[in-house]
Amino acid sequence: MDLLKLATDWAKAEVFSTKFFILFAFAFLIASIGFWQLGKTEIARAYIMPTLVAGILLLIIGSGLLYTNIQRVSQFEKEYHANAETFLDSEISRSEATLKEYRTIVFKVIPIIIIVAALLIIFLSTPTWRAISITTIAMLIVILLVDGTAHSRIEAYYKKLKLVEVNTANINSPAVKN
Repeated sequence: MDLLKLATDWAKAEVFSTKFFILFAFAFLIASIGFWQLGKTEIARAYIMPTLVAGILLLIIGSGLLYTNIQRVSQFEKEYHANAETFLDSEISRSEATLKEYRTIVFKVIPIIIIVAALLIIFLSTPTWRAISITTIAMLIVILLVDGTAHSRIEAYYKKLKLVEVNTANINSPAVKN
């Protein structure tokens, strides 16, 4: 299994996935413009700012991740050719850290925020708080959708990296050399 191809394919898949943050950001921004132009009721007008903020946040997240992953694709080849073993170790460490972050932030913190936002819908009846809560839930669902697929992708990548590590260790073991 070619380590460089494995890493590059993973990073390219991340670049593709990250574009969905930007796509959803534009959807929120268009919704905000729609509420601003067409909103006649109090609740419709209340959605203008929350959808604008959600769109801007998703655009920032998506742009940042897109830039980072595009840079990562070009860095992989340099790091791999400099020292393949160090590259493998750093990718394993980075993948482990990312998986831990996903377990904490994406699969614990975000659902808790969704629950709080849902409770706000129940207990606060003003249009502004309902719009904020519903938009927050929608934005976090987008993040869960995109990051859920990214989590499964990095988990598979991590397992393949561990296989490469085992195969490399077996090739370099003294028993094989004799």
